[in-house]
Amino acid sequence: MATTPLDLDAIRARFPGLQRTGPNGRPFVFLDGPGGSQVPREVIAAISGYLEHSNANLGGPFATSVESVDLLDRTKEAVADFLGCTTDEVVYGPNMTTLNFLLAHAAARTFAPGDEVIVTVLDHDANVGPWHKVAEDHGLVIRTLEGRDGDLQLEPERLRAMLTPRTRVVAFTLASNGIGTKPDARALADVAHEAGALVWNDAVHYAPHHLIDVHELGADVLLCSPYKFFGPHQGVAYVRKDLAETLPADKVRPAAEWPPGHRFETGTQNHEAIAGVGAAIEYLASLGEGATRRERLASAYERIVAHEEALSRRMLDGLAEVPGLTLYGVSDPASIRERTPTYTFRLAGRTPREVCEALADEGICGWDGNYYALNAMVALGLEGSGGAVRLGFLHYTTEDEVERTLDALNRIARG
Repeated sequence: MATTPLDLDAIRARFPGLQRTGPNGRPFVFLDGPGGSQVPREVIAAISGYLEHSNANLGGPFATSVESVDLLDRTKEAVADFLGCTTDEVVYGPNMTTLNFLLAHAAARTFAPGDEVIVTVLDHDANVGPWHKVAEDHGLVIRTLEGRDGDLQLEPERLRAMLTPRTRVVAFTLASNGIGTKPDARALADVAHEAGALVWNDAVHYAPHHLIDVHELGADVLLCSPYKFFGPHQGVAYVRKDLAETLPADKVRPAAEWPPGHRFETGTQNHEAIAGVGAAIEYLASLGEGATRRERLASAYERIVAHEEALSRRMLDGLAEVPGLTLYGVSDPASIRERTPTYTFRLAGRTPREVCEALADEGICGWDGNYYALNAMVALGLEGSGGAVRLGFLHYTTEDEVERTLDALNRIARG
């Protein structure tokens, strides 16, 4: 049975930011999604509603405190449904990077000097830099898994050749925020687990495009950022229950030991942002059908994937016709499922910043630089020369916006 298409008009009407007009009087084209998405009205309402009606700290017998506890509990249920885990395994934090420093430090305290952590060329530095830091502190060895030439795809057999009896963690992304390449996560996880290593996944760029199932992926720790999937600036992690119960946690003495994930939630959390996280997940679930929230999320993501793949095929065909454009990452439309709808490129004769400025003049929002995908930019020979242009689609991107972008790039390329 064919997947029911997304109702783009109805979806876009829920996003106030998408109504804003650009310098040419037409709506802005937001292709900056890999750096952060727009948010629907229900997320804005949840954040402001909490501050207006239920703002309090936890643990009191009075109404607003009880409501705040209930909010955090209900949102953990939503996050657990979103990740395919239990509420005991969910950890809140200020952002993915801060959470990863905290969790990597906790794990490193259980390792011995000389133990190894494998990071990859494909990752955002939030899943690389923390490991380098804890390696300095604990005498660990960091090794880097290189990628396939051109698209930097991670290959399980290359990982297998790197593993040793001292390998403790294999940290890799589910999708590159830099060039969109998606590795075969389960194959990599199986290889890592064969060697007894933990699998530590960055799902930040993956989460807006695909349903997460930590068990199908084989993740032991997985981190993501709700502000990439239509929520507020906040961090969320999954930590496998036995790890959440046993990894050493830096916490004040009165802090609770249960549920396990709470051990890593230092201090008072950002309750209003957490309210927005729950609303973002409910928004996504509203795009699907089913009896449970997890079923609705699965249905929604089927529709999102179908829509984004159709746009991606058109974009790949169109980019191939832009004079002087070099695309990085998976470029063959036949391999569309090895990439997200994120396109990173250079235009001959123009710096990435000049291209983004020219696009901005037409109301098209995109990024230039390295986007913290430092290893990837170094491997591609782009670091130090302005990086590359990055444009990314989300489920609210339209066919008309794709055509506007391709037309603009052709004009820029032809001077």
